[in-house]
Amino acid sequence: MSEEDLNEDLLRELSEFPLLDALFGRRSRRFFLGAEVPDGPLAYKSKHEPIPLNNVEKLLVLLGISGVTGWHHSITRHDRYKPNLSNYSGSASGRTHPSAAGFHTSEVFFTDDTGTYIFRTRDFAPETRRNDDGKLSTKELLLAHQKRIEKISDNRIHIPNYEPYMEGHNSWVANKPGTFLAFPVGDLAQHTLLNLAFYIQNGLVIYDDINKRKIPGVEKYSHLVDVDNPVPLSFLDQYSLAELSAELATATYSGMLLQQAIGLGGWMFDGIDRLTVLGASGDPDVPGLGFRYDTDERWAMPNPTGLEGVFTSFTPPHFPTMRDAVEALVERKFGEGGPFHSKTKGVWKDTEKVRGNAQVHDEEFIELMTIQAEYIYKTFGKFPATIPSVYSLMYLQSHHLDLDYYDKLFGENSYLSTHAEHLKKWHGIDL
Repeated sequence: MSEEDLNEDLLRELSEFPLLDALFGRRSRRFFLGAEVPDGPLAYKSKHEPIPLNNVEKLLVLLGISGVTGWHHSITRHDRYKPNLSNYSGSASGRTHPSAAGFHTSEVFFTDDTGTYIFRTRDFAPETRRNDDGKLSTKELLLAHQKRIEKISDNRIHIPNYEPYMEGHNSWVANKPGTFLAFPVGDLAQHTLLNLAFYIQNGLVIYDDINKRKIPGVEKYSHLVDVDNPVPLSFLDQYSLAELSAELATATYSGMLLQQAIGLGGWMFDGIDRLTVLGASGDPDVPGLGFRYDTDERWAMPNPTGLEGVFTSFTPPHFPTMRDAVEALVERKFGEGGPFHSKTKGVWKDTEKVRGNAQVHDEEFIELMTIQAEYIYKTFGKFPATIPSVYSLMYLQSHHLDLDYYDKLFGENSYLSTHAEHLKKWHGIDL
């Protein structure tokens, strides 16, 4: 995409679209150009061929899902370790969606007729500054973010349109030719490690409530944590999964709000088998993203851990040991570009002073994290213990609506003016 591809008038209209119209006008609009509902009261066959999204439309949707919008404001204060700055965050950047304590452990994948890609914004330092009115330029954001896209396959992800690969009610519409499918994927292993650090920072330690025993070795750190009132391991897992689920869901929701402003159809949903998409279906003809996965008689389901060079979780086999994963986490937080490195830019008038004030995870802290992480890995054969190392939840499909379908079968106001005008304004097509 070049600067010449960007229509200034359309981008200005987009920036002026009312938030309330996006909120109150949001609906799942599934019927696209080229689609067919073969039977039932809403049976209809499109008279048109599919029209794929162009590069500007795709990048706008991605920007809505997980674009970097500025610097994370950090967690300001905690009475337990005043006057040091809270040191929870994993990223120094803020994106269009929230993340628990600024952990930001997800990246976005997407697929269409041109192939499959990753959109990397997790640790992308903001490059676009606000103008004198405090606004960001959509044009500058698009140009800055397009370099965050990396192609990983020439093919659209193959997802058979029948169960168990895809829920039956999505089989007629999801991931069809002409559609654009995007989905965030989270590193749940890293998220759980970040929560372990969060717990230690707040005087907490875990115990194995599944096997009814304390974790050996934590008792010598009673000056750091309350070893007599530990937190259940199952709670750590549930807490981490719930937090990451919120990150993945709000990311797709942000993209769906932007769909309304652009005038694209689509919907957010969870009706595709995540193991199929990640690459752990067990069917060699359905490779998905091709993530490495393992199986174990102790686990109810296969456990994907990542794809080397593309997206890997903070756990073996992608790290030699859990100690190595812990050290990598500490480096992400306190190393160059991290949220608690004094030279990382930020929003404060004296950013160097603020970032440099955070309490650093010292060797004793790292040891306590490692003892717990290694216990989990050795006891359960994976990390985290009872939940996946890599997790996906929600999908966002975007496509061009077939307005004839809605005009024939729906009452008034089944779509917005942006949908009615989209093809003519954005593509010069008058159907």
